[in-house]
This record gives sequence, C-alpha cells and structure tokens, in this order.
Amino acid sequence: MADDNKRDKERVPVPSPLHGEVKVYHPMTILDVSMGGALVETPFALQLDSLHDFRISLGDQSIVVKGRIAHCHIGDLKEGIVLYRTGVEFIEISVHAQDAIDHFMQALRVAQRAPAIVDAELTDEQ
Repeated sequence: MADDNKRDKERVPVPSPLHGEVKVYHPMTILDVSMGGALVETPFALQLDSLHDFRISLGDQSIVVKGRIAHCHIGDLKEGIVLYRTGVEFIEISVHAQDAIDHFMQALRVAQRAPAIVDAELTDEQ
C-alpha cells in the first residue's frame, strides 16, 4: 500500500513557539529613480535605516534591489489616505540592476528631449 504521507522531508515538532517574519510585496509608486536610489510613495511609513527588497518595473524589465530607508515623511493625502514619501538608498546593487536602471534613465532622457508633435500642414509658401 502506498504511503499517504506526501511530505518527502521529516518535520520535527517545536516544543515552544518560534517566531519569524514573512516578506510581502506591497504596491508603491516610484516618483524618481537614480543609480543610487529612488523616491517612492506608499500608504504606510517605512522605518528609518531599515533594509528592504524592492521590485521595480522599468518599462518592460523588472529588477529587485536591496534598499535602505534614508528618510520617510508624510507626502500627500489622496482620497482620505495618507501617503508617505520615502527616500531609498540602493545597497549592494547588482551589475544587472545597474545596467537596467542606466538604460531606463537614458530612455527617459531621450523621451523628455523629444519635441512635441503639433498638427500642421506643410506649404510651399515662404
């Protein structure tokens, strides 16, 4: 008869409760970004000098960077919700993440320099 226990590793009961934490990603708005960090907006405060992993979408590419909370203050009130503006300093950033941020920033600069297109007609008059 087959073993009904689906676990392939033995579990050992703990005599007194152990405590841990779970990492959960929360939505945030990125207001600006640089090679060294970012300014983000969240509906909750982040503790000064705490370390967090941040998943950042840079257009069609997504990166995860470790960041230290450099400052946090109340930024705005939208629809009755307090929003906090937080400065994040990137820590131990990988070459892959640096390249992704650099390419994203270059693309933003090019897009911001592009002249606005206005509807017009060309004529032969001078």
